[in-house]
Amino acid sequence: MYHRSLELTVGVFVLLGALALGFLALEVSGLAPQQADGSYRVSARFENIAGLTARAKVSAAGVTVGRVVGIRYDSGTAAAFVDLEISDRYRDFSKDTTAAILTAGLLGEKYIGLSTGGDPDPLSDGDVIFDTQSAVVLEELIGKFLLNMSAN
Repeated sequence: MYHRSLELTVGVFVLLGALALGFLALEVSGLAPQQADGSYRVSARFENIAGLTARAKVSAAGVTVGRVVGIRYDSGTAAAFVDLEISDRYRDFSKDTTAAILTAGLLGEKYIGLSTGGDPDPLSDGDVIFDTQSAVVLEELIGKFLLNMSAN
């Protein structure tokens, strides 16, 4: 009888540990369900997104204000359109907001940073941000550096 209760206690402890690890993994990866507050969607046009993925964070001044919900290629303009879902709590982005693809750390994940402009009209659902800065591609920088070194 003693062994059975000990085994049951250990089993419950292991199960709780596995559930806690699963919860932490979902939170860290950004796959956890989002809060039920409202949001609005805008798009941003980039020449090169270089590794940006869906579910990447959208931030302003270091604060996460939304998520990337979709990425699509427009063959007519040869550009990528990134669909952003921004929380309704952050309705103060102006129509002349700029978007840049940034990297967290030297080799970290890509995310979008927003900087609001001075236009009095706010972004609304369905607007497109055209003032963007594409991702810096490390391979392109190294190639340009090497070409400059060989030209000298």
